[in-house]
Amino acid sequence: MTSKFPRTALFLALISLVAAAHAQDDSAPPSQATPLAPVHVQADGNKGYQADSSSLGGLGHAPLHDTPAAIVVITRAQIDDRQPRSLSELAHADAALGDNYAAVGYYQDISIRGFALDLASGYRMNDLSIAGEQYLTLEDKQQVEILKGLAGLEAGVVAPGGLVNYVSKRPADVHSVTVGTDSRGSRYGALDIGGWLSPDIGVRVNAAHEDMHSYVQHDPGRRNFISLAADWKIGSKATLRLDTDYQTSGQRSVSGYQLLGGTVIPPNPSRNRMLGYEPWQQPVGIHASNTTLRFDYAFNDQWTAQLSAGHSHVVIDDNVAFAYGCAYSPACANNASPGWFFAPNGDYDVYDYRSPNDTRQNDEVRAVLKGSFDTGMLGHELSLGASTFQRTLNQRPYVYDYVGTANIGEVNPPYFAPSPNQPGTPARALDSWQRSLFGLDRVHLDPHWQLLAGGRYVRLDESAFDDTGVLQRHTVQDRFLPQAAVMWQPTAPLTAYVSYSESLSLGGQAPWWATNGSAVLAPLLARQVEAGVKYAWTPALNLQVALYRIRQPYQFAQPDNSVAGFTFVQHGNEVHTGLELNAAGQVTGNLQLSASANLIRARAEDTGTPAYEGHQVVNVPRLRTSVFADYRLPFAQQLSLLGGWRYASPNTATPNGLVRVPAYHVFDAGLKYVSQWQGHALTLHLNIDNLFNHLYWRDTGSSGGDSYLFPGAPRLARLSLTYEL
Repeated sequence: MTSKFPRTALFLALISLVAAAHAQDDSAPPSQATPLAPVHVQADGNKGYQADSSSLGGLGHAPLHDTPAAIVVITRAQIDDRQPRSLSELAHADAALGDNYAAVGYYQDISIRGFALDLASGYRMNDLSIAGEQYLTLEDKQQVEILKGLAGLEAGVVAPGGLVNYVSKRPADVHSVTVGTDSRGSRYGALDIGGWLSPDIGVRVNAAHEDMHSYVQHDPGRRNFISLAADWKIGSKATLRLDTDYQTSGQRSVSGYQLLGGTVIPPNPSRNRMLGYEPWQQPVGIHASNTTLRFDYAFNDQWTAQLSAGHSHVVIDDNVAFAYGCAYSPACANNASPGWFFAPNGDYDVYDYRSPNDTRQNDEVRAVLKGSFDTGMLGHELSLGASTFQRTLNQRPYVYDYVGTANIGEVNPPYFAPSPNQPGTPARALDSWQRSLFGLDRVHLDPHWQLLAGGRYVRLDESAFDDTGVLQRHTVQDRFLPQAAVMWQPTAPLTAYVSYSESLSLGGQAPWWATNGSAVLAPLLARQVEAGVKYAWTPALNLQVALYRIRQPYQFAQPDNSVAGFTFVQHGNEVHTGLELNAAGQVTGNLQLSASANLIRARAEDTGTPAYEGHQVVNVPRLRTSVFADYRLPFAQQLSLLGGWRYASPNTATPNGLVRVPAYHVFDAGLKYVSQWQGHALTLHLNIDNLFNHLYWRDTGSSGGDSYLFPGAPRLARLSLTYEL
């Protein structure tokens, strides 16, 4: 794929415009510059790893301390210190998060509290839905907010794990350039330029280019990105905010391993080897654009309104020489071994998979009215709103043809000729609508007690079509999703809460090897009970504890006497009960810390298949921890030591619990140097991920009903330099 930058002219024009505005600011008298200072949002940057508020959990901007939900915010300071480049790396920041089919060179997914997020509805930008099938960028993000647990009130039809919300940077007087490289020779450059063109209009442009040298052979990549944020203060009561971005990326997708014969973990896996590599395999090309527009209006001090709209458009040119199963291997002949796993001797089949112009689009419009009033002795904070969300998918009939059989022991598989077949004509594959009405009333019973009650009424209307455009499934469901919480604040630093919520998620699709292969099951209702405590240990250090229980119907391929031997069903329940601990902020004057632990018991119950019960479900380690610290040396205030530690207990890889990948510890280290050069700030970051080069399995997740194993990345050193112009 050729990754050209189609908006270069626009980019240069915006840079020139903002630079001119900056030059005007520099030449202006001090009395003119002074009124702009409060817009710079420097206070957020000084808080480091601590965040005070989030867009999630309260139908709008809400203090984290007063929100009865487990919300973790990854701040800009954490992003800068850790230098993540992918969603999988970002997930290291919290122990409740884990990988779920997060392949190198492909769009990635994660799980929260053991439930995989829905790529159609689990990712948001500025609290509006975006398509998750893209490389989710961080250059233009001020923070990343993670709502852990049910989000029915927030988003309607969404998986029970939660939401990830990317919050854009706002216009500010910023002029910085970042360059970087790593120990494999990658090249990285980013630009962050903003300013106020007038007291009422501000803009900010972020741009990045990256040449990626992957640790996997034959897998270089390239990425180009540009974004624009603009704020317009329309008088004293109204504000209009625009955020838009565009990105192209190209990199070969790396196939995951599978269990040998469905029961054995592959011995001595190679982290550097591309399974199924064929010279004709093209990169996966992803072109993505995301736009949000928000209008805020204050009627008075008590009542405000917000109207927002979002558009997310992703086009994927999917090209993979895919390593999968062993149906054509002699080692699996005559059903000697399941055809949807690698063969017992390490054989695997190679498929030529091509699905160009795979187009996914999310569109959402939302209106919210918020106000406060009193009824007798009770104070109310009321939020009422309505939203419409459409998700469409257009695809061409894809090529997915067997071309040969290879073995995991081969450094490079044999050459196989590609399939002569070509993809078909594009057609609509999915048209899904969600229409919702929602509301929440926060009732102040007295200075110490609050009651929150509300819910969302959602109507799901979804149509799925075959390759020729013929309707195959039409799903209509109406559901009211309640949410309620009680909060107790005996003192200002302490908040305790108990909450109940429900959410609706889409049913899973049966794997091809089940009797009802490719069938999509009915939507699922999930329920959650959560109790938590939030404590501000100091104004700069926040602590959180949450105890939760999530229950939803269990979806699995049930062994039976059918011709295929399995039928994909919803039977019994999947119950996740967990305890989360979080700490973030300034521990001492020199030490910043972000630390979390997640202890979870995930079980399948009443499934009718005893072998699948009584043990941890697949890809949910019982214990995860994550710690990252920034320690500024007392004797060298410009220099900080960075360090991280991640742990995961043994991770189940089969529904019967008989196969588990080992536990692992991963340690990271780094240095941060903050100085000045010619009167301008300069920051140097050196990070070493997986310091001891530990070999581990980071993911036993699934895709399309099939299970895969992905090894963790080897040791990598990253170096970056940021200079304030």
